[in-house]
Amino acid sequence: MLKTISELTLENAYLDFPDNFYHRVNPSGLKNAHLISFNPDVATILDLDSCSVQPFDLARFFGGGDVLQGSEPLAMKYGGHQFGQYNPNLGDGRGLLLGEVLNSKGERWDLHLKGAGKTAYSRFGDGRAVLRSSIREYLISAAMQGLGIPTTQALCLVGSEEYTMREGMEPCANVLRVTQSHIRFGHFEHFYYTQQHDSLKTLADYCLDRYFPECKKQADDSASAYLGMFKEIRDRSILMVAKWQAYGFVHGVMNTDNMSILGETFDYGPYVFMDQYQPDFVSNHTDYEGRYAFKRQPDIMLWNLSCLAQALLPLVKRDELVAVLDGYKDLYLKAYTQQMRLRLGWLSEQEEDEALIDQFIRLATVQRIDLNRFLRDLCDLQPDNDVTLQQCLSHFSDPVAATDWLLAYTQRTEQEGTGFTHRQQQMRSVNPCYLLRSYMLEEAIREANNGDYRLVNTLQSVVRYPFDAKDEYARYAGQPPEWAGGISLSCSS
Repeated sequence: MLKTISELTLENAYLDFPDNFYHRVNPSGLKNAHLISFNPDVATILDLDSCSVQPFDLARFFGGGDVLQGSEPLAMKYGGHQFGQYNPNLGDGRGLLLGEVLNSKGERWDLHLKGAGKTAYSRFGDGRAVLRSSIREYLISAAMQGLGIPTTQALCLVGSEEYTMREGMEPCANVLRVTQSHIRFGHFEHFYYTQQHDSLKTLADYCLDRYFPECKKQADDSASAYLGMFKEIRDRSILMVAKWQAYGFVHGVMNTDNMSILGETFDYGPYVFMDQYQPDFVSNHTDYEGRYAFKRQPDIMLWNLSCLAQALLPLVKRDELVAVLDGYKDLYLKAYTQQMRLRLGWLSEQEEDEALIDQFIRLATVQRIDLNRFLRDLCDLQPDNDVTLQQCLSHFSDPVAATDWLLAYTQRTEQEGTGFTHRQQQMRSVNPCYLLRSYMLEEAIREANNGDYRLVNTLQSVVRYPFDAKDEYARYAGQPPEWAGGISLSCSS
């Protein structure tokens, strides 16, 4: 049975943990909170009736400080490695876990309010989120879901007439984040580094029961169950990063406190979908050493997993954890190659695939092509059609250099033995017509700061269904404007 917002009843199993896991605090309401945008796809997983959801209720419960029935809000405590250095003073500094919704499928979904005000972990911050960063998180959550890249989601975006100092005085806003778990690598690190091993075991047992029950069923003892859970976290993380690399997504701040145990893209900051393929691209202008450059993301994920493995040492033998980590690189290469095969229209596996993919990436790097726009045009390539060939070659500053690869690609594709229409349909299902580009976000933020939210809602419609070309959205399928290259992002993004 579908519900209205006010009919949602929340529980909070996290409150069953001891007090050292969290800090109870109610959200601090925003001044004149008002609804900016609402995602009906996310409403569906919460059993909400999108047609009866009232903007007033969304603003009241997720911006105005009112609390839903059964909600007992809390801020989680965790630690984490930030830019390679461990920081013990972390936790939900501007977000609150409001509770969890049990839907008709028996799934439990966390509701987490970002921008909810000060907590015990805010340090010197005010606990607020600004409209700029809230728009970015709200829209990218929908975009990644649309692309099939594992991600947290967002039910709604709420604005206000309250301001705070970030890059000048900026309006405050809230995002209601929805996912099945808000537990991060940093939760385990916190209990490891503070030598609270009993609490570490309590957390691990909770995660096994709630998120990885199959690992527990298949295990002979608790140690092998924890190891199985670590393997599953590794595999989910590999799939997520393989998809990032295949679509040119740069996370920007891959700290361990931003890593979800579910292998979902989490805590969006200075993210970017690259307009031009640049392996050395750094999306965060405060990342001076390029730690989180695009090409380093697979290795950083392995580093982050090693931090999680270290935190599990009181529960699992070191050599067993090391063996799981040793399998990472081969598994990642296999996952990435498979993602690229799909984008190139290859459903079978051939010996030359890795070499052809490597050649393509080198070509994309040297000529700095727009990977995603090229691959969308590649969907239409027919060897006996000069128009489609010229369209593909138009992406390269040196088309001659691309000709040999396109010939080899065509020969490889013919081995699939499928007709053009079938291949085109399959490729269009994984090669988006639209990506959430930085310039699109900048335009939406600029208008929203002037009180006009229409573009925010238009972009949400665009990115939720990125594979479906529509005439009214033709501009967003084209080449980004020249000024897009000058956009600068930081952690406050």
